[in-house]
Amino acid sequence: MKKNLQILIGLLLTGQLLIAQQKPHYTQYILNQYIVNPALTGIENYVDVKASHRMQWVGIQDAPVTTYLTMHGPIGKKDYKTTATSFSVPGENPRGKNYWEEYVASEPHHGWGIQIVNDRTGPLNHFSGYGTYAYHVGLSARTNLSAGIGLGVTNLSLNTDKLQFNTTVDPAVYGSGVLNKLNFDMNAGLYLYSADYFIGLAAQQIVPSKIDFSNNNITTQKGKHIPHFFASAGYRFLLNEDFNLIPSVMIKYVQPAPVQYEGNAKLQYRDLLWLGASYRHLDGVAAMVGLNISNTFNIGYAYDYTTSRLNNFTKGTHEFVVGFTIGNKFGDSCPRNVW
Repeated sequence: MKKNLQILIGLLLTGQLLIAQQKPHYTQYILNQYIVNPALTGIENYVDVKASHRMQWVGIQDAPVTTYLTMHGPIGKKDYKTTATSFSVPGENPRGKNYWEEYVASEPHHGWGIQIVNDRTGPLNHFSGYGTYAYHVGLSARTNLSAGIGLGVTNLSLNTDKLQFNTTVDPAVYGSGVLNKLNFDMNAGLYLYSADYFIGLAAQQIVPSKIDFSNNNITTQKGKHIPHFFASAGYRFLLNEDFNLIPSVMIKYVQPAPVQYEGNAKLQYRDLLWLGASYRHLDGVAAMVGLNISNTFNIGYAYDYTTSRLNNFTKGTHEFVVGFTIGNKFGDSCPRNVW
């Protein structure tokens, strides 16, 4: 095992990976804010399914690989027939001026959802699964507020067969087999959204779980999982009848790490194609591209270029997002409320 990976594993065991950042990064968070904030559960008029695969720091042996599957939909959403997306005017952009002028807040409704995430770094694997619920209510004619919660389990496992150390370590992790334990966990969030902007607040890993690989088990002594807090905001600029520009920002706080922020800009052409770029403070920059195919399928890709010292060892990061819509009765392809 390479020395830099040994250091990576050691930091994770003491709960200080990437200065306490324990949750995965998502470069294309703007395409699926639900993965960060359960308050988006059931925000659209249809069931939204997304799958993602992220290969981080390609070129470094056993670098992080993150895969997720999410699914969520509305319950009791009654504005199907009145939404502007229920028809398409020939020759008119479904995301043009008329669409946003006629945008109205949704009727009060509930949402259900499922999140499954697997994050692997060498011999360490972090699996989590949640069921989510949210309630959406209109604050004005064009603005909604939603509150959501996610309840589920996490499992942190260590495959000791993959460990190789140059120095003496605890016999518990030097043998063979997989050490793991299941823990209860909870997420929560708020989301304010309208035709022109969104503001989100979310907390993940709310229930701290202490971890220590010793005595062939995970005990309650050394490292621990700690809460992560996220704040996000974005605004839509209608450049002309065919183009929308959506800049956004996400701020992360994980004690005792310093606040981390990232900026994102997405340029969308009609209801079809988008290009984007992002910057993550003291970490890297990224480029994104995506395509909507009819009103049932969409795909996005991002490439991250690392600007930290890891750039000497890695060829960058690749992230794919594939989306499907179930029960989409409308002519538009792009989500109405998630940008």
